[in-house]
Amino acid sequence: MILRKRRCLVTGGAGFLGSHVCERLLNNGCAVICVDNLYTGSRLNIQHLFANPFFQFIFHDITQPLFIEVDEIYNLACPASPVQYQKDPVQTTKTCVLGAINMLGLAKRLKVKIFQASTSEVYGDPEVHPQVESYRGSVNPVGIRSCYDEGKRCAETLFFDYHRQHAVDIRVARIFNTYGPRMQSNDGRVISNFIIQALLGQPITIFGSGNQTRSFCYVDDLVDGIIALMGLDTSVNSPVNLGNTIEISMIDLATLIISLSDSSSTLIYKDLPLDDPSRRKPNINFAKALFGWTPAVSLDGGLMQTIDFYRYKVINREVVGESYSLV
Repeated sequence: MILRKRRCLVTGGAGFLGSHVCERLLNNGCAVICVDNLYTGSRLNIQHLFANPFFQFIFHDITQPLFIEVDEIYNLACPASPVQYQKDPVQTTKTCVLGAINMLGLAKRLKVKIFQASTSEVYGDPEVHPQVESYRGSVNPVGIRSCYDEGKRCAETLFFDYHRQHAVDIRVARIFNTYGPRMQSNDGRVISNFIIQALLGQPITIFGSGNQTRSFCYVDDLVDGIIALMGLDTSVNSPVNLGNTIEISMIDLATLIISLSDSSSTLIYKDLPLDDPSRRKPNINFAKALFGWTPAVSLDGGLMQTIDFYRYKVINREVVGESYSLV
């Protein structure tokens, strides 16, 4: 007797994080339906999956309803860097809010569990450090980052209201800075920009003083956390922080990348973007207690794998030109 594979829908599945989730689910024996409008995602991220008979790609924008039969849903669709989500802020808000409504409606109809990729940006420029799930944040509701920050906050509201009102089985993760292979080279993520500048021998751009901090989680660790959270038997009645707790300043990060890539790059300084958080670090005690998750990949180890990914692109002239704004 052949057992039917669990059918998993991954929205934003051709993006950086989504492609890794698709890959992991396939490796775990699931059938995967990847949905993406390719606004920031790329077929290149998933081209190695097309040969798998249990992988399917659907070109679709989740601001429009989707009628499909699946066993669980991973809602990852949304531009995730300021450079990308500020290009079309109204569409970003629509993706966060209408996308959440459409996917929650699908989960409600099918009576299946659904995962929401929320973000540490819901904490804004935090007044509590490190950030715990009970902290309500310090967010500018009318700033240039608000389309994403408030869009994700509204999506969280919808998820918990659908759970309370319609008993939808939900999981909400607040994802902190994540990095690894398949990040777009031009989307403003600080690690990809620093690495590309270092490999090209360009000056590395530091915004502000460079003393602002982030905590960086390697993508494999983050996917471990997402899969573990979705594997729980019941809904979780709180968002769950997922991220690495090792905090590093932008100056120290740039210096480390220069060293690991054996680069001769120097540092240059530019004005800090509006509403850029000064510190970012998760408290992950809840995730530890709930499903025993902690990141395992060191920053040096993860950076080396990411540098190797971009070194290949630079050698093959897939990455050229000047740098972009950083986050």
